[in-house]
Amino acid sequence: MYPFLRLFWQSYLARRAPRLGLLETHVSTHLCMPWDLDLWMELNNGRTLTIYDLGRIPLGYRTGLFDVLQRERWGLTVAGSVVRYRRRVRLFEKIEMHSRLLGWDKRFIYIDQSMWKTNGDCASHAVYRTALTDANGIVTTDRSTTALGVPTESPPLPAWVLKWIEAENARPWPPQTRNAPELIAAAQAKDAA
Repeated sequence: MYPFLRLFWQSYLARRAPRLGLLETHVSTHLCMPWDLDLWMELNNGRTLTIYDLGRIPLGYRTGLFDVLQRERWGLTVAGSVVRYRRRVRLFEKIEMHSRLLGWDKRFIYIDQSMWKTNGDCASHAVYRTALTDANGIVTTDRSTTALGVPTESPPLPAWVLKWIEAENARPWPPQTRNAPELIAAAQAKDAA
């Protein structure tokens, strides 16, 4: 089940915290609960993505994004993500999450998040490709930056993020989920031999 109570708590805290500049970092703390675990008694990789929501949404409150969403009647969506897992998070282990906006291109907003253990080790790191939406689809970032009252030009995105964007743009869509007929024929011939 989605952690609505934790989301409400983190949102409550964020609404009472000082506002952040658009490129400042929101820091929050979280606890690995029994329902966050997988079979190996560590934070489940899918649940990690859900817990990252508990940093992105409060970041939106603190930067004023949610005021704009409400005023414009826009929504939020995730259009892609890439995660690197490095350290296990165990039951009742406390983590500190850092969430910040990296920048944007014509359509997407890129958000950087990381989870840190109390010993200083980074447990995981994620980058999200997100977008604002309206009834017609994706809201271009020139419209969203104007609504936020910030410069329309993005700060330079890191080179590794630009390479990820390039790789995402080269990725076929829709995905190629069926084997080509010649691959099927070759497999059948191999089985028959």
